[in-house]
Amino acid sequence: MEIPPHTRLVALLGDPVSHSLSPRMHAAAFRARGLPWVYVAFRVRPGDLGTAVAGLRALGFAGANVTLPHKVAVCQLADELDVSARRCGAANTLVFSEGRVVAFNTDVAGVRRALDEEGVAPWGLRVAILGAGGAARAACVALGEAGAGVVTVVARRPAAGEALCARMRDDFPRTRFEVCPFEDAALRKALREADLVVNATPVGMYPKEEESPVREATWLRPGQVVFDMVYNPPTTRLLRLAQQAGARTVGGLSMLVHQGAESFELWTGSPAPTDAMKRAVGLLPAGV
Repeated sequence: MEIPPHTRLVALLGDPVSHSLSPRMHAAAFRARGLPWVYVAFRVRPGDLGTAVAGLRALGFAGANVTLPHKVAVCQLADELDVSARRCGAANTLVFSEGRVVAFNTDVAGVRRALDEEGVAPWGLRVAILGAGGAARAACVALGEAGAGVVTVVARRPAAGEALCARMRDDFPRTRFEVCPFEDAALRKALREADLVVNATPVGMYPKEEESPVREATWLRPGQVVFDMVYNPPTTRLLRLAQQAGARTVGGLSMLVHQGAESFELWTGSPAPTDAMKRAVGLLPAGV
């Protein structure tokens, strides 16, 4: 592909990346703003992340998005972490400026704005977060900032869950953070008690759309909100089970758009065209 002069480049680094809607979404955003920018996706193995980041910086890229499994590791490669990335201990956006790498976590804003759009106010709520990785860290920070009452981190590796909770307790002493093992009985109890359930694992993501971190609709209940951070497919098996249980659902596409909008603004300095980004991923019909 020939790159025209004066074109700015940004990248997505992850493994896998073939499922990602970010290239389509950001291409639409650049077109809407008339910016000569190009967004490309690179599959990067964990052992090659340092080389990849150094290569982007050497090639003059303006920045990058970082997705699974690199959100925690990339923090060690940055020269500076903003408040969101420092609180999370994870980053999903890099800005290359004057030879420095600055890391941000725009997933925090993505979680908060996705819930805002659905009228979900986390203040005082009991929340169950499934997972203890980079996405779960962003969810914990967003919910701590919003004043959630109790956040239960359901983790397959209890040590990782406890480390995450300990980190959050220091920053958000008014929210109670606790750990729950990812075992059927404990999971069912945590889910039934929660006002808001957040799936921060990749379970259910394309191409394994028929998987779910929750086995049965009876594990959920009417009146609660179930938010799946997975966006491909737009309606995951978890969300279908939640609908069967009578719960309200929030899909991951809204979070994708809002975290992407903040990344766009960090890179370009221009307001993000969120409607164009929503149309690109199917949240708005064409022409709206």
